[in-house]
Amino acid sequence: MKGVILMLLMCFLAGALISGVRCEDPYLFFTWNVTYGTISPLGVPQQGILINGHFPGPNINSTTNNNIVINVFNNLDEPFLLTWSGIQHRKNSWQDGVLGTSCPIAPGKNFTYHFQVKDQIGSYIYYPTTAMHRAAGAFGGLRVNSRLLIPIPYADPADDYTVLIGDWYTKNHTLLKNFLDSGRSLGRPDGVLINGKNSNSSGKDKPLFTMEPGKTYKYRICNVGLKNSLNFRIQGHKMKLVEMEGSHTVQNVYDSLDVHIGQCFAVLVTANQAPKDYVMVASTRFTKTVLTTTGIIRYTNGKGAASPVLPPAPAGWAWSLNQFRTFRWNLTASAARPNPQGSYHYGAINITRTIKLVSTTSRVGGKLRYGINGISHINTPTPLKLAEYYNVADKVFKYDVIRDEPPAKISKLTMQPNVLNLTFRNFVEIIFENHDKSIQSYHLDGYSFFAVAIEAGRWTPEKRRNYNLLDAVSRHTIQVFPNSWAAILLTFDNAGMWNIRSEIWERTYLGQQLYASVLSPARSLRDEYNIPDNTPLCGIVRNLPKPPPYTI
Repeated sequence: MKGVILMLLMCFLAGALISGVRCEDPYLFFTWNVTYGTISPLGVPQQGILINGHFPGPNINSTTNNNIVINVFNNLDEPFLLTWSGIQHRKNSWQDGVLGTSCPIAPGKNFTYHFQVKDQIGSYIYYPTTAMHRAAGAFGGLRVNSRLLIPIPYADPADDYTVLIGDWYTKNHTLLKNFLDSGRSLGRPDGVLINGKNSNSSGKDKPLFTMEPGKTYKYRICNVGLKNSLNFRIQGHKMKLVEMEGSHTVQNVYDSLDVHIGQCFAVLVTANQAPKDYVMVASTRFTKTVLTTTGIIRYTNGKGAASPVLPPAPAGWAWSLNQFRTFRWNLTASAARPNPQGSYHYGAINITRTIKLVSTTSRVGGKLRYGINGISHINTPTPLKLAEYYNVADKVFKYDVIRDEPPAKISKLTMQPNVLNLTFRNFVEIIFENHDKSIQSYHLDGYSFFAVAIEAGRWTPEKRRNYNLLDAVSRHTIQVFPNSWAAILLTFDNAGMWNIRSEIWERTYLGQQLYASVLSPARSLRDEYNIPDNTPLCGIVRNLPKPPPYTI
């Protein structure tokens, strides 16, 4: 019998080789209709942006290496784009969904995103990158589960919940955009939401989640807000941190977690308390007026309302800095691949370039602008990536308009495209320095990086002695506290045009962002995909002939 099975297997393999059959990773298909709709998350009717009628948008539940195909129909009266924050789009910045890589989807048109969550696991989010659409909705969770053959460093939870927390404005997104265009700041948000809802504090709220006594649940907590860091905690329950932005972490236990804008944490929570209702709490950090909201977690056999006494939030940014220092990469756990995370010894790689990025706040023509190293980025009618691909970059932008070491004092801002030219596969150190009085949160598309240090003061080369060169968490977003700096290390091995931006959307919209151009000298499909056939063209490339395709 074994001989027959072996012969059949050999025949099957031989037939597959002869016919050229190959096994592709699974596909997930979605059709999303993006529309306006009236929502009232803080009790005030306002124009929201819905996906298939939902606010927040649908949760994407995928597995490592899945191909995700999303056909987005733009039924708004404005151009629209979505980005998939934290998804690396290996060799494929065409799918990144930012204005430096893509023409937006015109009103009444559709565009099909097609990307692979290649060699990734973890908790992520998606959101709009056009205008102030992020202030109206169209955001949601995106989870990438481990493949069954790759062990995870904890027992399978009883259920897996996505918790989207964020501050919220009751003003219409178009009015917020007008504020910024006129030179005004957005000011203080009006409230905080959990999964698009704000507690009415009546004690009659419906539960957001349920737990069965004795079982353990995974909560993926992501800050999808616009302005404020938030502290998250669950009444009467500890949280065991297990994953952060695509990396398994050392499993420390926390009473509360500071979640800065754009960041995602996954925690395990065990239902080990008296069976009744409990509240999860999200409240603003580092603000004079603290905004708070709650959501109900109900035990399945629970009897009794949650206590009105909310667990307290921590005070001061020093507490948050110290919490950052407790986050550690789990060196023995396997992530998307069978090999342990710690098999990559980033601390032993020589740094080939150091880039210091200093946030700048100023006024240009009497209007508020933000920038990096004295440059306030502006989006161009021709996306930067398209200009580069069609060999007309010199007509759209200049490379390296900022220096790696900025001037000691930046007195003014210049408005122009800000594009860094990065050498393919170089190992680079980036320093984010915050000279402002408010916290910053930075994100890098297309990559994860090692967040090796955050400290107060100004960075100097001697500060490298304090870097964590062993088990810093590999992630894609990092906070920078007021009058402080943060250091990250990474290899720029993903060819494409990649956005480095503030996650505080007012700052992003008003210029605190730049792009990293990473070109492979080989111009080979081994390093970067050709422009997809369905890519819309705009600006000066609209009627240009397509360049010769990359080849192997």
